[in-house]
Amino acid sequence: MIASFLSALQFLTVIPIKVREAGEQRLAGAMAYFPLVGLLLGLFLTGVNVLLSFLNFPFLSMNVVTVVVLIFITGGLHLDGLSDTADAFLSGKPMEKMLEIMRDSRTGVMGVLSLISVILLKIILLFSISSSLEPNALMLMCCLSRWSAVVAVFFFPYARQEGKAGIFIKGMNLKIFILSSVVAVICVSIAWQIRGLVILLIITGFSYASGKFSTRKIGGITGDTLGAGIELTEIITLLSVFMLGKI
Repeated sequence: MIASFLSALQFLTVIPIKVREAGEQRLAGAMAYFPLVGLLLGLFLTGVNVLLSFLNFPFLSMNVVTVVVLIFITGGLHLDGLSDTADAFLSGKPMEKMLEIMRDSRTGVMGVLSLISVILLKIILLFSISSSLEPNALMLMCCLSRWSAVVAVFFFPYARQEGKAGIFIKGMNLKIFILSSVVAVICVSIAWQIRGLVILLIITGFSYASGKFSTRKIGGITGDTLGAGIELTEIITLLSVFMLGKI
């Protein structure tokens, strides 16, 4: 259990954790703790916000710094996946060519635009959310975005013959999915009670639809599409918090 949690923490952040080489089953088992790692990331970002508020940072500046801190603590991993996915899916090329584009280390125009758009949307949405709800928003954003990857891995096939994400997909099973679901439900309940559960349902539907779209495009999911899904889910979560916060 602890080893799987540490594997999840190692995979989703740049925190220097030494975990012994693990097989497919334990790496897939680490996905059960993705929502918990997300919740911890949200709590960390909340702490950053509290510190910035204590230092009398303007609200907009606090949100900019918060988004930048999230990028650095995750190593920009998901943003890289977003840019590669945008370049591929918006290229108008056939399936095989799209998979090649996603392997290319170079970033195209659509990739750059997707990065700029997502980062700006996060800052604007955080700025638009009431300061009293920002801790809820940060916890839900980080928790549910990592949960979205679990949904995609459980329901959809891997689009490549080999690759890092394939290890998680091959070891995924119903037990891991259910455990991750329970962890996600507990985390969002802590973050925002009933409204958190409502957003969980929204994100589950969005993640399934995104996986379906990716499967039609390239025959399944990849590490890049999972990263893109995480980034887009953060946007959908923040938008949901903004809307529900008005009720």
